[in-house]
Amino acid sequence: MDPFSNEGELLNIHNAFHSGQYQNVIDFETAAFSPENQLPARVLKLRSQIALGQSDEVLSAVSSEEDTPDLAATKALAQQTAGKTDAALQLAQDLAENYPDNATVQVLGGTVLQAQGHSDEALALLSKHQGNLEAVALIVQIHLQQNRSDLALKEVQAAKRWAQDSLLVNLAESWVGLRVGGENYQSAFYVYEELATGPSTAAPLSVVGQAVAEIHLGRLPEAEAALTAAMEKYPSDAELIANTIVLNVLAGKPSDDLESLLQQTQPSHALLADIKEKSDLFDTAAAKYSPKVSS
Repeated sequence: MDPFSNEGELLNIHNAFHSGQYQNVIDFETAAFSPENQLPARVLKLRSQIALGQSDEVLSAVSSEEDTPDLAATKALAQQTAGKTDAALQLAQDLAENYPDNATVQVLGGTVLQAQGHSDEALALLSKHQGNLEAVALIVQIHLQQNRSDLALKEVQAAKRWAQDSLLVNLAESWVGLRVGGENYQSAFYVYEELATGPSTAAPLSVVGQAVAEIHLGRLPEAEAALTAAMEKYPSDAELIANTIVLNVLAGKPSDDLESLLQQTQPSHALLADIKEKSDLFDTAAAKYSPKVSS
């Protein structure tokens, strides 16, 4: 039996994807979807596979379908996630130039561009959206990564005027709340708590959100319990792994095994890039103070 109703077919699968129910999205029966919704639904299924660490399978599935911009953009995302970053960047830039008005190209191309440090290109592409909430959410994420909470909040407030009850807008508002801090930590926690009590119970996204809020609120044992339980159910979820690594660092626990697991699951993950950058900076600094032994 489908976990979703037949009404609002594409909205249901969208909400399932954005609440982290990736396996449910993959299993969702879409044969009865209207023709115009078949391709968007397929893209969401492929993106769910990528989120579950199945990038190679996705690359095989779309290898001969690059003439379809949506599937080519999906290929770029799969390449990025699989660590084939040069090919992913080239494809994303080509798609941004040739299909800038395609909603899937905007979001997935923008994701690849941002992941490789091309924030201005990503924002230029995303700014072409026409009421695309995924584009709004990604713009918010980029501004937060740029430490521009003011611009992120402005984007959320603008979106709330035309999509106030949207799951993505609520999530984006919680992201901003976690960055701004103060009483916003508790407000963000409530957003994820409500998400976790719905059909997405224990889905990785809701667990990660709750855990991050718990960490900011100083409740490390509660965050650890939530992440541990979710990891048992979703051992290959990159965001769960990454946030467990962060929690272990805060708790003074080793994370070498988890870093290796994240490397296997998503070698291009931002946390791994950050760890490598800081390790290189440390090695450079340490080299300046290496003992000199005279002969």
